[in-house]
Amino acid sequence: MDRKHGKVRIGISGWTYAPWRGVFYPPKLPQKQELSYSSRAFSSIEINGSFYSLQRPTSYQRWRDETPDDFVFAVKGSRFITHMLKLRNAEKALANFFASGLLALGPKLGPILWQFPPQFSFQPERIESFFKILPKNMDEAGVLASGHDLPAKDRAFVEPASRGKIRHAMEIRHPSFVCEEFIALLRKHRVALVCADTVEWPRLMDVTADFIYCRLHGSAQLYVSGYGPKALDRWATRVADWASGGEAEGEHASATPAPRGAAGRDVYVYFDNDAKVRAPVDAQGLIRRVEKLTGSAGRSTGFAARI
Repeated sequence: MDRKHGKVRIGISGWTYAPWRGVFYPPKLPQKQELSYSSRAFSSIEINGSFYSLQRPTSYQRWRDETPDDFVFAVKGSRFITHMLKLRNAEKALANFFASGLLALGPKLGPILWQFPPQFSFQPERIESFFKILPKNMDEAGVLASGHDLPAKDRAFVEPASRGKIRHAMEIRHPSFVCEEFIALLRKHRVALVCADTVEWPRLMDVTADFIYCRLHGSAQLYVSGYGPKALDRWATRVADWASGGEAEGEHASATPAPRGAAGRDVYVYFDNDAKVRAPVDAQGLIRRVEKLTGSAGRSTGFAARI
């Protein structure tokens, strides 16, 4: 019997980069069409602007309408919550974040990425308190968002445009997180541990949720290094192992592996090595390899970077 696989989505982190124009993007492609173009090359893209400031509902609605029906966005959580509040008294800020337009994405809302600064160490009580207030589905998110204090009505969108669960993933950068207690906490609340490939912080492969979230930042030089054929082969094998419901080879913080997912696991992979236009090229290379192993990995057919 063929082993079942989850849905694999491989894409890029952000889409607005001037060096990509005329390289990944065709010459003379209007900037306003870059999302439409890239969303037809990849089945998922991370929204980065949401990390730096609250976006507007009209922006989320426009992004939703410019992308194919089967497309999914990952949304980067507000740095005000993770870097400034450091999760303390975060409920109002969380309400504002969800009210800023995420719910307008409807079924195109994928995982929410919570990225922590390198100085943020493992503090189990504070982290668990944050996990407890994270909405687990669209209805909970709507209730949370209704408690916002955004200054104008047109800045808020609180009615879910669809139903369904909301997935959360955590990217850590401090070595104190490399412990079994942290992995157990993630598994308790079904939050995915981001597998972040870089020399700058820990790269852990522990499975902690019913999906996998992986960010490839460049393993030799942060945001710059590309991935050669051998490296992409290794990552393709890992993605296939995850998608089939298993664990991937690599460093694990817990001695206890996650139970195999009988129906496989969904896998989200984003290339964040954008400095030298490597991200779209490497993403396309990984898509081709994963398709050979699993039969599905999003899209890239017909799109090629001009380098």
